[in-house]
Amino acid sequence: MPAAKKRKTAKAAKVTAEAEDAPILTTETAEQSPTNNKTAQEQPTEKPSEPAPVEETTVPEKAAEPAANPVSNAADKAKERLARFRALQARAKTSSDQNLAEATKESQRLATDPSALVALNRRRDIATHKLLKAETEEAGEDFERKRAWDWTAEESERWDKRMKKKAAHRDNNAFQDYRQESNKVYKRQLRDIAPDLERYEKDKMAAIEKAAASGGLDIIETEDGELIAVDKDGSFYSTADSTSFAENKPDKAAVDRLVGDLKKAEEARLRKRRERMAQNGDEGDVTYINEKNKQFNQKLARFYNKYTAEIRDSFERGTMI
Repeated sequence: MPAAKKRKTAKAAKVTAEAEDAPILTTETAEQSPTNNKTAQEQPTEKPSEPAPVEETTVPEKAAEPAANPVSNAADKAKERLARFRALQARAKTSSDQNLAEATKESQRLATDPSALVALNRRRDIATHKLLKAETEEAGEDFERKRAWDWTAEESERWDKRMKKKAAHRDNNAFQDYRQESNKVYKRQLRDIAPDLERYEKDKMAAIEKAAASGGLDIIETEDGELIAVDKDGSFYSTADSTSFAENKPDKAAVDRLVGDLKKAEEARLRKRRERMAQNGDEGDVTYINEKNKQFNQKLARFYNKYTAEIRDSFERGTMI
């Protein structure tokens, strides 16, 4: 009769589980010294530590993707650098072309003599005038009458006055006295003055408003709507005893204009002096202190220049001992 089957109790299940969890000795452990076996038997069995996490191996296809990205980035950067380089090349070519064109224009402008160009235009105008006059006379018409059709009466009068003044200045070009020269300079300066009418009107209205506010000036409106300023106490309009002009303070633009006029006059004086010295043969170094000393030096030069030429040349070269 076979033995009866043992029931599987909770205690037996626990023992079985502990037996399964116990480590299995390998042949290497069995070959160790008996002392190690005793120590292993005396010490209680410990649970083995948790197994180390297994490193996941990367798939070769995923590893190829990062290698492809740097290649594509490098290609994009190379294309970008090439595009910038070509843009710089185009800009440099455009700049060189513009510089060449400007240099060509400048060389042509410097090669062209302005005085010769003005003379050429004048000769062309004279030839056109003569041709028109000849054609008009051949047609039996009055040339002056036909030419006057292009001008108004006021323009014709101004032109005649200008021609008359030009002829008078041509006859009065020689030096007479210093008073006449000063008068000519004064008239020329008057012609060059550019009055600031806007500032004048502004200052005028400010003075009228100030006088009207103080009570010394009355503004009366006529029947025609015109405004008239009446000076009640006689202090608004200037008289021979007025000193209000001393309170005037010019602005910076007027002072700069005055300085510019003075510099221009000084440059004109120096230019005339150089021209006068060139006419007298004094364009070289100044070796005199006054006119008498200049004449004496000229007299010495006439007699001794032929003997002192070599010495003077040596001084200029710096080889004189």
